[in-house]
Amino acid sequence: MTTFDNRENAFENKFARDEDMSFRITARRNRLVGQWAAAKMGLTTEETDSYSKSVVQADFEEAGDEDVIRKLLGDLTAAGVDTSDEEVRKALSDHEVEARRQLMESK
Repeated sequence: MTTFDNRENAFENKFARDEDMSFRITARRNRLVGQWAAAKMGLTTEETDSYSKSVVQADFEEAGDEDVIRKLLGDLTAAGVDTSDEEVRKALSDHEVEARRQLMESK
């Protein structure tokens, strides 16, 4: 193998690790924000677990965060919780920081 091949492999490996970490952060963020929303809706422990999993799954509907935001806003509104698009987006941002921190600590 040449130096160029080694370097190319190193970049490919780094890209794969970065993508994996990004996926894990997003999944953890969605679980955490699902728990946040469940608390606002007054769900039980079992319901909270199930709901947070459904928020993670909602992220697979389309690229980006709009599918998750739509689910959270719809569910919170249906449960009679007074919320806004801005509040949900801020919760996503705050929980992304927490998810990143948790994953970095677990390494």
